[in-house]
Amino acid sequence: MIFENENTEGTAAKAIEEETSKLPSDLFLYGSLAAMGTSLALKCLGKRHAALFVGQWASPFCCLESIISWLNNMGMMRKISPKGFNLN
Repeated sequence: MIFENENTEGTAAKAIEEETSKLPSDLFLYGSLAAMGTSLALKCLGKRHAALFVGQWASPFCCLESIISWLNNMGMMRKISPKGFNLN
C-alpha cells in the first residue's frame, strides 16, 4: 500500500523536526529516570508533595522521547522516499 505525500509540512513543523533531530532520544529517557530518582529521594526525605510533583515528570519525558523518535524516523523516511511511503 502506497500513500502519496500530498500534504506539505508547515514551517513550524520543519523547524521542530530540524531542532529535535539534533537531540539524542536517550536524553529524555535519562530525564525520566532522573525524575524518578529525584522523586524517590524527596519521598525518603519526607517531602511528599514535592516527590509527587517531580515524579509526575517521568511520563511526559517518556512521551517526548517517543514523539521525537517518531519524528526522526519519519524525517528519515521522507529523505529516503520523498514521493510517498511504502507501508508493505
